[in-house]
Amino acid sequence: MTLTEIAEMIRSGVGSSSFADSLKFDCGDAGVLVIADQTVSLLDRDTDVTLKMTTENVERLIKGKLNPVTAVMTGKIKLSGNPAVAMKLKELL
Repeated sequence: MTLTEIAEMIRSGVGSSSFADSLKFDCGDAGVLVIADQTVSLLDRDTDVTLKMTTENVERLIKGKLNPVTAVMTGKIKLSGNPAVAMKLKELL
């Protein structure tokens, strides 16, 4: 699944959520997916928290097949910025 497909999959949930922070999935050469201002974008920008991970792990996270705490502890996700914002991600999924 591409970042564009993932963005389409989560767009309606993000638009109807109360998530007021900003979060970025940084997938290296594959690009970024930014959740901010109740929208989903593939354009890079500064955010409250950045999660560096593979596109495959973003897909697994969104589908509930990757435990975010375990993924951070095992290095599948590298977190920078405000970890409290990252914890709010489950509100969107």
